[in-house]
Amino acid sequence: MKLKMMISASFVGKRLHRLCTCLSFKLECLGRSIWFLVSSFYRLVVLRVNPFWIQLCYFPCLSFQGFLVLKALKPRTHSFRPRNLDLFFTSVSAATVSSMSTVEMEVFSNNQLLILTLLMFVGGEVFTSMVELHLRRSKLEKPWIAENKIDSVTSINGSAPLSPGKPFGQVELRVVTVPSTDKYSKLETEQVHRQIEGQTESLSTSESLKYRSIKFLGFVVMGYLVVVHVVGVALVSAYVALVSSARDVLKQKGLKLFTFSLFTTVSTFASCGFVPTNENMIVFSSNSGLLLIIIPQVLLGNTLFPSCLRFSIWTLGKFFNKAESNYLLMNAREIGFLYLLPSLHSTLLVPTVLGFILIQFTLLCSMDWNSEGLNGLNSYQKIIGALFQSVNSRHTGETIVDISILSPAILVLFVVMMYLPPYTSFLPIEDYEQSSPTCSGRRRRKRGKIVENLIFSQLSYLVIFIILICITERKNMKDDPLNFTVLNIVIEVISAYGNVGFTAGYSCERLMKPDSSCQSKWFGFSGKWSDEGKIILILAMFFGRLKKFNMDGGRAWKLL
Repeated sequence: MKLKMMISASFVGKRLHRLCTCLSFKLECLGRSIWFLVSSFYRLVVLRVNPFWIQLCYFPCLSFQGFLVLKALKPRTHSFRPRNLDLFFTSVSAATVSSMSTVEMEVFSNNQLLILTLLMFVGGEVFTSMVELHLRRSKLEKPWIAENKIDSVTSINGSAPLSPGKPFGQVELRVVTVPSTDKYSKLETEQVHRQIEGQTESLSTSESLKYRSIKFLGFVVMGYLVVVHVVGVALVSAYVALVSSARDVLKQKGLKLFTFSLFTTVSTFASCGFVPTNENMIVFSSNSGLLLIIIPQVLLGNTLFPSCLRFSIWTLGKFFNKAESNYLLMNAREIGFLYLLPSLHSTLLVPTVLGFILIQFTLLCSMDWNSEGLNGLNSYQKIIGALFQSVNSRHTGETIVDISILSPAILVLFVVMMYLPPYTSFLPIEDYEQSSPTCSGRRRRKRGKIVENLIFSQLSYLVIFIILICITERKNMKDDPLNFTVLNIVIEVISAYGNVGFTAGYSCERLMKPDSSCQSKWFGFSGKWSDEGKIILILAMFFGRLKKFNMDGGRAWKLL
């Protein structure tokens, strides 16, 4: 009996071992098949699709995934749960770094704040540019592959050197006729062979240097991203931990120090403008040290990113990768990276950005020095606050004042600043005329003439969005004319399209007919809009995030 049981147990053990072995083999085959399909999709689709279509799919998918996670997590307040549309609106706002809000930020739990932090990080301009560099490098021939191709096609009777005009290491086949030894001497034939070999070696070296330079550029951008975030989180954490007034704000609002520091740093560098407090940075308006820590992060992550990137490459080239650094600095246009500007453009970008800040700072101090928004601050705090507000009007959107109470002239100036692209700079006409045709011509070749004629300018899209919002909110504009003004709608739409985040807000005090049930909330003006208006604003945020692909739109329209 025992023998039978032992035999049956041994038989069962062998069967289980075979089943486990078979299952592991099938899982391994399945994993290899999935990896093969993913790699094939990556090579055949992702590397051949226009970057516009990649980002057009990337941001909606990222926003939808963020919405699902935010919905699955519980909010901080059990009495109030945001609607699905408001959660999706917030997810889109974080992914497109727009910081438009329809719910108060303190509604979100710590886990939800971390998800929003992740959305802002992977949707930021610097991160997406790093991914773009990786895709660009993947399109290039690797140096050793290019050399093998050259060696395999070069022979006595023919050669296939890389053509200097062919990008990404494409091989151009052509026949090189070697003179017959009957007519020419052996010496002349050897000279022809040496000439072919020299051309092949020089082209191979050039392609190899370009590949290594783009790889080096990718590491520079990644290092830039990591260093700024690490230093930023450390400085914000140290300030809040050492200054009691800032620390007390976090205690009153139930925010964790690390979450606040990480969230604020990522949001600032990504030019989003979200802050995990309902009042944004208004509660820290008297903390000038914190504002001074945040101001450089605003500039490094957006308007001065191209200049700082070029300076970083130049600095690293003094110590490491000198050949790659020189190649990047001398061939900025050939690299085709939007944020690697030529020397003159990169240099003039700095005074342009500082000039815009100076204009806003001067006008803000002269017109709103004694305004309600700056009440309670001393002269030093007002100066730092005005500087902070001026820096944030260009694509970041953090604020220390309620902008609805600022002078109309300041609001109009902010609208202009929000509309301007982040890398707007003064550029001499001669340099522009020499550099512009190549870039614009390349874009025209990529798009058909019909599509080129149908594309509108950015201003045209803004007008369309504003008209649509005025249609959807016409009832509110009639019943509540002091809140639903055309200027407030223009500020909201341009702020969403420019991915800034400034908002005039909504105040119950401006109601024509007092309503006891009305409660003033710390969220954007769009939080009081209809669902149709919010959906249109979501489209405006997506359009704004992709506006870099439409910088030359509307050329078919001639204003005479």
